[in-house]
Amino acid sequence: MSGSGCSIVWFRRDLRVEDNPALAAGVRAGAVIAVFIWAPEEEGHYYPGRVSRWWLKQSLAHLDSSLKSLGTSLVTKRSTDSISSLLEIVKSTGATQLFFNHLYDPISLVRDHRAKEVLTAQGISVRSFNADLLYEPWEVNDEEGRPFTTFSAFWEKCLSMPYDPEAPLLPPKRIIPGDASRCSSDSLVFEDESEKGSNALLARAWSPGWSNADKALTTFVNGPLLEYSQNRRKADSATTSFLSPHLHFGEVSVRKVFHFVRIKQVLWANEGNKAGEESVNLFLKSIGLREYSRYMSFNHPYSHERPLLGHLRYFPWVVDEGYFKAWRQGRTGYPLVDAGMRELWATGWLHDRIRVVVSSFFVKVLQLPWRWGMKYFWDTLLDADLESDALGWQYISGTLPDGREFDRIDNPQFVGYKCDPHGEYVRRWLPELSRLPTEWIHHPWNAPESVLEAAGIELGSNYPLPIVEIDSAKVRLEQALSQMWQHEAASRAAVENGMEEGHGDSADSPIAFPQAMHMEMDHEPVRNNNPVIVTVRRYEDQMVPSMTSSLFRVDDEETSVNIRNSVVDTRAEVPNDVNVTEGPRRDTLDQAVTQPARTNTTPPQFNFVVGRRNSEDSTAESSSSTRERDGGVVPVWSPSSTNYSDQYVGDDNGIGTSSSYLQRHPQSHQLMNWQRLSQTG
Repeated sequence: MSGSGCSIVWFRRDLRVEDNPALAAGVRAGAVIAVFIWAPEEEGHYYPGRVSRWWLKQSLAHLDSSLKSLGTSLVTKRSTDSISSLLEIVKSTGATQLFFNHLYDPISLVRDHRAKEVLTAQGISVRSFNADLLYEPWEVNDEEGRPFTTFSAFWEKCLSMPYDPEAPLLPPKRIIPGDASRCSSDSLVFEDESEKGSNALLARAWSPGWSNADKALTTFVNGPLLEYSQNRRKADSATTSFLSPHLHFGEVSVRKVFHFVRIKQVLWANEGNKAGEESVNLFLKSIGLREYSRYMSFNHPYSHERPLLGHLRYFPWVVDEGYFKAWRQGRTGYPLVDAGMRELWATGWLHDRIRVVVSSFFVKVLQLPWRWGMKYFWDTLLDADLESDALGWQYISGTLPDGREFDRIDNPQFVGYKCDPHGEYVRRWLPELSRLPTEWIHHPWNAPESVLEAAGIELGSNYPLPIVEIDSAKVRLEQALSQMWQHEAASRAAVENGMEEGHGDSADSPIAFPQAMHMEMDHEPVRNNNPVIVTVRRYEDQMVPSMTSSLFRVDDEETSVNIRNSVVDTRAEVPNDVNVTEGPRRDTLDQAVTQPARTNTTPPQFNFVVGRRNSEDSTAESSSSTRERDGGVVPVWSPSSTNYSDQYVGDDNGIGTSSSYLQRHPQSHQLMNWQRLSQTG
């Protein structure tokens, strides 16, 4: 291979020239070829949604413009195999080094580890960096070197680390371009004709790109941050930072956000501004939750699919596509929920508080499988983020050790008067209720007939009656939880009696997602009692993820070295022989899927398996563990080396729970052992 000595900087979700360690390393090394590879098929069921693709298109154009101003340009490739594309670029450019920044979702961890193995085998020097977190996941452990199991303990450790996060890097002054004359760019298509009209509306509200992210950060820190504590729950005004899509695509680094906010914290502390200090602490907690989402994904790589607390795999979820459609279309009969869902569909955005409202309603009132809701968020949110969304839905579903009590139902009527006290948010998104007095805006079913008539509202006609009564939902939830504990106890008894094929084994299958879920208002929902009908998938159909072992295998015929065989014995290894194929479902689940949707009685179930990382990890070689800018190994997770299983207690200072539910069921606070994975599916 002819060596020009140039370096490839592989951009992914780090679309910025400022505080980009991989780019900085490439610039220091000499000539740079900046590369972006669009290979969405590699993401499996997580093919980016329409609004995410719109954002990515704009952000890449912005990045290319910035790179050109510095002396080079962005090489774009369309691919179904990122690593093959990297090899082709290496061959055509004579590059000798590859630099990239870490990602922490399971698919990326496997892909990045494989990239390191394949390219290293070809004689390419591969170095990777932390550009997405304050601290790497393996840097934040308890006194015994194990990962934390509650957010509060994790965040307390982050804030008390003996060294601050690295200061953000300035952008390079100039980039020496590598010879990319034999490496032409592919034209990337991120939207089809049918999407362009809707996408044009997004540009009125959002400005993607790293320099625009910088402006958004400055605007927030110098404005709404001061009153963030007081205003953050108001859904009817712009009180949040709106930084989440910028952070997801890496247009601004979390280190820069952290440092900017900490500067304000010091300033306000010196001034004795208690309100400002409280606002800073609360906003930093939201940054901490983003950190924690990556931490959980790294340490528990199936958290986007399965509940972290093992007993919740026995929860009898309601398989009802009619409920699901009503929720998506904003026709549940609860104004705050419906307003939120219509805003999401129209804009790709939801206020944090409204996300909690609609997801809690989804899980607690409708009792629909939380993975369905998480996948719908993935398909529709501008800031769709696998790790953050998984953490949020696990929290709402009570499947985190410090998540919400599962037996707690928030009444949308009462929540509405807290976060939309004047009804302005509801009126904006539900014009059919715009003339309803504020007194009744969050519970129109209680309004006198004369009031409804004067407002032009006919319940059940131009606005639906509540799809489920809250009181009956509470009763159903109590029944479902009782059924869950019965199944959990039966499974435990079966294991204790040596029956390997107890309830637990057959409860592990995630509930299949409906074959076709359309947003059109005038289509009938697919019926559960007619499973043989095959529908044509439309572009906006919602699909549910199911991570299988095929995602963790390296093809034997690849030119690369097999991951399992090539890694030295002392090094943590990405499992590539784990079998997570779904097993048979219990009879109740089979009936729920193939027969008419359950009304109030029989529901279905699924599960999660987790483990802890081996403290003797390869991260000793990593840039982060040595606090240097030079890249280390690609981060990988490892299965537990023991049959260790954690006990968890409720934590009132955690993400937002009270501990009574966990105290009533102390046997439930166990994360499943990773080593049971091959047995439980």
